[in-house]
Amino acid sequence: MNLKTKIFLLAVVPFLAAIAGIGIGVRQQATALAATQHSTMQAAYLSSKEIELRHYVDLATSAIAPLYDASRAPGADVDALRQQALAVLQKMDFGPDGYFFVYDMHGRSLMHPREPDLVGRNLWDLRDPAGALTIQQLIAAASHGGGYVRYTWRRPSTGWLAPKLGYVVPLERWGWMVGTGIYLDDVDSTLARIDQRASANIESTLQWLGVIALTGVGVIALGALVLNVSEYRSTDAKLKRLAQQVVESQENERARLSRELHDGISQMLVSVKLLLESALAQIERSGTRVPAAETSLATGLARLGDTLREVRRISHALRPAMLDDLGLAAALEQLTRELSEEAGIEIGFTQIAHTHAAPLPDAVNTMLFRIAQEALTNIVRHAEAARAALTLEVSSRGATLTIADNGRGFDVEETQADPRTGMGLRNMRERLEKFGGTLALGSQPGHTIVTAWVPLSTGKGAT
Repeated sequence: MNLKTKIFLLAVVPFLAAIAGIGIGVRQQATALAATQHSTMQAAYLSSKEIELRHYVDLATSAIAPLYDASRAPGADVDALRQQALAVLQKMDFGPDGYFFVYDMHGRSLMHPREPDLVGRNLWDLRDPAGALTIQQLIAAASHGGGYVRYTWRRPSTGWLAPKLGYVVPLERWGWMVGTGIYLDDVDSTLARIDQRASANIESTLQWLGVIALTGVGVIALGALVLNVSEYRSTDAKLKRLAQQVVESQENERARLSRELHDGISQMLVSVKLLLESALAQIERSGTRVPAAETSLATGLARLGDTLREVRRISHALRPAMLDDLGLAAALEQLTRELSEEAGIEIGFTQIAHTHAAPLPDAVNTMLFRIAQEALTNIVRHAEAARAALTLEVSSRGATLTIADNGRGFDVEETQADPRTGMGLRNMRERLEKFGGTLALGSQPGHTIVTAWVPLSTGKGAT
């Protein structure tokens, strides 16, 4: 794992851990708040329902109060008064599921407007699905002066069992229990909707935290990418400057070695050759001839001449003196002539000079000469070509060097993509980039062309 990856993880991991911690804390707090809200709302709903039930029962008892009070009078027809009271209560309701019911204190149903088949039946032992004795609980609450009871009863509007909150009061002189109830499934559904909204809000908050986390990671990644690209560009620029410095150092070293070979070793070899030629001439003029010595001297002179030519060739290859003395065109013409003689390939040179063409700077001369040298060397070594052509065109805007051959060609994209090949082409491109130039390649069997162009405005300022 490299340093950049470690720094990126060091920035991202704590950030994600913080977001995860915040998310867990928010979820716990929101869940606790939702539970508290549920309890508060449930208590408020039940309290309001209890007040509502008490109000309904007070209305019912008030409606039958005259009849109940009249039953105290001596000689009053209590049974008739009771029947009138039952009739009044039966007509009172509040909605499809709101009604009053009357039982005696022994569990017998005296009035039930929604389930008339229960009237007259003793429901003392009636149990709900949970096994609770429903009527006994209601009667027990009434026996204590009235109270609330939660139980399960069939809802008239749906026919299904539903939780219900009932409120009952006693009519002691008549031995009655009067009450009513409100079904709680509406309350439960309302609370369920509240819980659902709370859960949705929690999920929405967590989603926003996720979006913030992703955005934060994206920002960190983008920052890392920008930093990486900036660092890459800076490093690439430094490498290019270093490569140019290496090229310049190579050119300077080549020029120095070329001068040393030409002015030093070459002159010493010429001096030795002259001395040997003088010695051979003296032997030939003397009266005493030594054929073996003459032969050895002649062989040495021949080899010394070959060595001198090789030294001059190496000196010329390192830095042709003609490039500095007569210019680029003369150096290119000499290069094509020498390579043509050595490799047995027909290499032509053409110079096109436009009117008002500016002189090429020394640095551009050297760069174009090296490109031509590299390209022609590749043709000799790899192209298997019979003919090649080198063209130098100089105008007021720029200089164009074109090298073409009729060799076997090569795959341009594959050569440029493979780091193990195409070193010469990459060197050409790097040389041109320093001066703002471009390199164009085109190749197919029988025809390959390499075009190097450099703007003179950039070339003039280069060193």
